[in-house]
Amino acid sequence: MGERPQWKAPDLPNVIDTPGSCPYNRATGLRQVPSRVSWNTNQLRQDDHSAPAAANAADPRPSTPSEAIAKLEAAARVLRRHIVDMTYQAQSGHPGGSLSAIDMVAALYFGELRHRPDDPAWPDRDRFILSKGHCCPALYAALAQSGYFPVEELQTYRKLNSRIQGHASVKTPGVEMSSGSLGQGLSFGVGTSLALRLDGIDARIFVMLGDGELDEGQVWEAAMAAKHYGLGNIVALIDRNGIQNDRATKDVLDLEPIEEKWRAFGWRTDVIDGHSMPEIVAALDRAVAHDGPAAIVADTVKGKGVSFMEGNPDFHGKAPNAEQYEQAMKELAG
Repeated sequence: MGERPQWKAPDLPNVIDTPGSCPYNRATGLRQVPSRVSWNTNQLRQDDHSAPAAANAADPRPSTPSEAIAKLEAAARVLRRHIVDMTYQAQSGHPGGSLSAIDMVAALYFGELRHRPDDPAWPDRDRFILSKGHCCPALYAALAQSGYFPVEELQTYRKLNSRIQGHASVKTPGVEMSSGSLGQGLSFGVGTSLALRLDGIDARIFVMLGDGELDEGQVWEAAMAAKHYGLGNIVALIDRNGIQNDRATKDVLDLEPIEEKWRAFGWRTDVIDGHSMPEIVAALDRAVAHDGPAAIVADTVKGKGVSFMEGNPDFHGKAPNAEQYEQAMKELAG
């Protein structure tokens, strides 16, 4: 095939780079905060639990919800290009489900999560658990742009001895759970939540699951346990893209209405457009404010952002060829 062209993340200007401040990512201009930055359609809320006061005073965070939303949407566009580039360079991987989930991942890593890329083991960090681990290109893109490891390392995706393999592993900085078999992430999240309670740590758990993954009975055992133990710091994000491997999820096992099942198991449940950033951040606000387990069922499109991948089961686990890569990167450039 010859040497494949490599895409380079845009070199956007740094927003702030002063001693003592929390770092900004030079590729996106977005601040990587160990604090919670949250907003809804009515106001921009800033609840900082760890950054120095001096840094907060000099912090040019977006002053309106629309500016904050625009930053998240810009981040998601960059992450989508990373996903396509990674899978193309490796000529393998799972672009479809990564693209359907990336808006929610961007909202978390560049808005909601309290995390420190320069200190991945920070005890008070929020935990993001990717249960649908084959869609790790979405997670790797967010981790790299956040500063957990160099963006250039994304070019080693699925290569021998790389830290970023075809399923997420705790060997990768910022990854909370090794994955492989589906259905385990929510149980891991429940266990983590209970451990944090015992340790007296006020951190939140966000678990992302695929809709096809809900076929696994273990998911529902974990859902019952979260309600039983009164876990108020766990949020499940369900990527309902409607495609499971090579066919529609309803043709494998029809679980609809999914939202009513979560409610029946005692979870506060929202149904949103998983590609609408205002809906995503508003739903996250409601979820984290709820005193109990909360679920967000996000209606998404597999392969979102790339015309020939959208709703196409072929790209569940197939990389684009050279011609398709060129087309996809052009479509994602706007």
